[in-house]
Amino acid sequence: MHAALSNGSVAVITGAASGIGLAAAHNLAGLGLRLCMADLEQGPLDTARDALIAAGAAPDDVIAVPTDVGDVAQLTALADRAYAAFGCVNLLMNNAGMQPGSSIFDTEGNWDRIIAVNMFGVVRGSQIFAPRMIAGGQPGLIVNTGSKQGITTPPSDPAYNISKSGVKVFTEALQHTLRNTPDHQTEARLFIPGFVFTPLAAPGRTEKPDGAWTAQQTVAFLMDALAGDDFYILCPDGEVDRGTDEKRILWAAGDIVENRPPLSRWHKDHTADFARR
Repeated sequence: MHAALSNGSVAVITGAASGIGLAAAHNLAGLGLRLCMADLEQGPLDTARDALIAAGAAPDDVIAVPTDVGDVAQLTALADRAYAAFGCVNLLMNNAGMQPGSSIFDTEGNWDRIIAVNMFGVVRGSQIFAPRMIAGGQPGLIVNTGSKQGITTPPSDPAYNISKSGVKVFTEALQHTLRNTPDHQTEARLFIPGFVFTPLAAPGRTEKPDGAWTAQQTVAFLMDALAGDDFYILCPDGEVDRGTDEKRILWAAGDIVENRPPLSRWHKDHTADFARR
C-alpha cells in the first residue's frame, strides 16, 4: 500500500457523500485513516459520516465539511479545517464532479458550472493543498478523478469532456512538477474510472446495469493500483476491458496522426474501419 495510506494518516475526499467518494471513505477508514469528508450539502454528508461511524470509525476521526469545490474560498476553508482538526493531510482525493449534460452551443447555460466544479475544483484543490502537503514533509498523495471521456471525447456532453480533459492535462503537469521538486514525498495520480453505477453516472436508475461496476469495485481497483507506481489508473468495467480502452485511446490519437476527421470513431466514413481494428 502507498505510504500515504498508512494507519493514522489523514485523507481529504471531495464528493464524499456518495458514489466513489463514499466508497473510498469506507475503504480508507478500514485502513485506519482519519477522514475529512467534503461535499456540497451538509445533510448527505452527515448521513455518510454516520454510516462510517456505524461501521466502526471513531467519531473524532471523521469530520464532514460542506464545500462547493467551485469556490476557491470554500476550498481554502476546507484545507484550514482539515489541518486544524488533524494537523496534516496525506491523501487528497479530488473526486467531486457533476454531469448534467451539455450541448456545443450551451443551450442549457451550464458550461461555467461544469468546468468550475469538474476542472477548477481539481486545479484549485491541488494548488491549495499541495504546498501544505509538501511542507509537511510526510508521504503525500493527490488522486484526481478524471474520465475516459476526457481522453476519447465522445461527441455528446462536450462541457464534461472538456472539464475532464483539463483534469488529465493538469494532473500530468502536477506530477511532472512534483517529481522535479526536491526534498519532499508528495506525488499525484490520475484516476480514470470506467462505467460505474453512481448517482453521477446513472441518474434516476434504481438498479445497477449489468455492465457497470459498483463504486466499491472501482475503489478496490484504485487501491490495488495505488500499491504500485502506475500514474494512469485506467479502470475496466463489466463491458469494457483494458484492451478495448487502449484501442479507443489509440484511435483518438490517430485522428491527428493520420489526419482523419475529428471524432472519426463516430464518422460515417470511418466507423467500420474502427470496428475492424
